[in-house]
Amino acid sequence: MEPTATLDPALGYAAERAATEREIARVDEHAAHNYAPLPVVAASAEGAWITDVEGRRYLDCLAAYSAVNFGHRNPELTAVAHAQLDTLTLTSRAFHSDKLGTFTTELAALAGKDMVLPMNTGAEAVESALKVARKWGADVKGVAADRANIIVASGNFHGRTITIVSFSDDPQARGGFGPFTPGFRTVPYGDARAIADAIDEHTVAVLLEPIQGEAGVLVPPADYLPAVRDLCTRENVLLVCDEIQSGLGRTGYTFASQHWGVVPDIYTLGKALGGGIVPVSAVVADRDVLGVLHPGEHGSTFGGNPLAAAVGTAVVRMLARGEYQAMARERGAQLQAGLRGLIGSGVTAVRGLGLWAGVDIDPAAGGGKAVSKRLAARGLLVKDTHGDTLRFAPPLVVTADEIDWAVAQLAEVLAS
Repeated sequence: MEPTATLDPALGYAAERAATEREIARVDEHAAHNYAPLPVVAASAEGAWITDVEGRRYLDCLAAYSAVNFGHRNPELTAVAHAQLDTLTLTSRAFHSDKLGTFTTELAALAGKDMVLPMNTGAEAVESALKVARKWGADVKGVAADRANIIVASGNFHGRTITIVSFSDDPQARGGFGPFTPGFRTVPYGDARAIADAIDEHTVAVLLEPIQGEAGVLVPPADYLPAVRDLCTRENVLLVCDEIQSGLGRTGYTFASQHWGVVPDIYTLGKALGGGIVPVSAVVADRDVLGVLHPGEHGSTFGGNPLAAAVGTAVVRMLARGEYQAMARERGAQLQAGLRGLIGSGVTAVRGLGLWAGVDIDPAAGGGKAVSKRLAARGLLVKDTHGDTLRFAPPLVVTADEIDWAVAQLAEVLAS
């Protein structure tokens, strides 16, 4: 589908917006103001495109922060969801369902691990991994009660629960939410030596994003993750890789850590695991790690529910074929080259791997938020972070023509 044949950029925000403004007003009046979204009200979507309540179409280059990796309403996934809706959706974990065993078996195999702890949201997966690491420290490593520490990286984003923001260095995420959970040590991202210096006999885990997404798609030095992996092995410390945004095909591999040949002790997964249909997350590890959990120590009413397990299994099978990773590599190379071609023309830097890029905008262009609004007016959806950075993360089904069109829109906005 030719993007320019189905979108009139001249419409922008000057077109009729009564329905849009009405819906935005309703949200502003009755929904908590914990987001500052672009003034776009989605009504339907397909593939890489979103249509708003007035019929304007937008190329989605955010993909719900990688939750829609396989495209909006992917027919393979929606067919599975529809079929499951007609049979069984929720049992709780008080007894078994016929979908959970298949999901956990196939996800464990995809990750090369023994066991899966199914949860719902990415933040739940991270919280669960933190609990598992502390329990492993107590039961296996022999760390004294209440002495365990976990090393994290500056600039991290793992969610917004109280424990997770306790080790965030984002003042907006922390301000007014104390007191905070102890037991975390923050070191600079990309500095393996700093991790080595921070480890002591009470350290149970190192928690890292292989690529920091919220921080602006920061790719670490090539020797960083391998050095951290060797260090954790030598010091008997668990390496936890948060692949909630970076994983499941986004960077051209099933897991971003594969770019450096690294296998962590624990994966935390989410977002795309639910296929853009239902919240699905998971902690994936070997039996000697996840086996520390016993009945009653951790749980979730909705975690691993039949609908989530059915959709999650379909996602795992799609990834096992490898075609989406290949699309991310091919189209990602095109996206990275196109964006890097704008350096010096309103862009100061581009970072990323696969179909994931952080684009630093020259402050003279008005800042990331202003540029993202101008792009939305032309039918291109991206989101700013940290002031002057735009994140590009289109669904993996995006076409070559659509990528060229997206880069052209950014070029034209910056030139204007």
